[in-house]
Amino acid sequence: MAERAWRLVLEHIERDLLDGRLGPGDRLPSERELAASLGVGRSSVREALRVLEVMGLIRTATGSGPQSGAIVIATPSGGMSALLRLQVAAQGFPLADVVGTRLVLEDAVAASLAADTARDTTEAHRVLDAMDASTLTPGEFLALDAQLHLSLAEASGNTVIAAMMAGLRTAIESYVQAGSEVIADWDAMAHSLRAEHREIVTAIDAGDADRARALVRAHITGYYIATGLTRVTDSASPIPETEPRN
Repeated sequence: MAERAWRLVLEHIERDLLDGRLGPGDRLPSERELAASLGVGRSSVREALRVLEVMGLIRTATGSGPQSGAIVIATPSGGMSALLRLQVAAQGFPLADVVGTRLVLEDAVAASLAADTARDTTEAHRVLDAMDASTLTPGEFLALDAQLHLSLAEASGNTVIAAMMAGLRTAIESYVQAGSEVIADWDAMAHSLRAEHREIVTAIDAGDADRARALVRAHITGYYIATGLTRVTDSASPIPETEPRN
């Protein structure tokens, strides 16, 4: 429930921003007030605020006094507004469509990064190292998993793909988390995912676009199938092929 709770907080604040109930200079309710009004834990509130701060919409400050807490510093407009609306709308997208779109986007990311001799995968390596911690809960691991894929999209330099990946992040995390709940041996799955992630980044660093693309596809579809999520997929929305056809 905790994994879904922070998204509830995020969507609540996003709607207030999009509908104009919150604007630059407005201060958000305190963590305690948001937690009580939405019926979630304060850790869920903090996670939602962290996402909004990374997106450049709010600034947070610790301590007490008039400068503490979270304040809105930007109004979502243009691309950012579209991104927020995509995040909200993505909750209702068919699962197969989300997975299929992810395959198309991440295939392009892998190919683009591998071909770019000036690529910078420093952030991806930082996240990979963080994912090696043995104390991570499944939820913490999967949050880092999502950050890894997003960091690669951002490193590709294609701002549209990066924005689309960010917009789909909530929907992606939702189905990934749902899958983790039915895995009998999570430690074994986490071990496999760590190895797959490192193989993908290694192939990108080596400039091997074909291998990077194949590994990304196997990684995404492998988890999707292994967790049994294909059984709840609309058969009218098949996962598209991303490999070139002869």
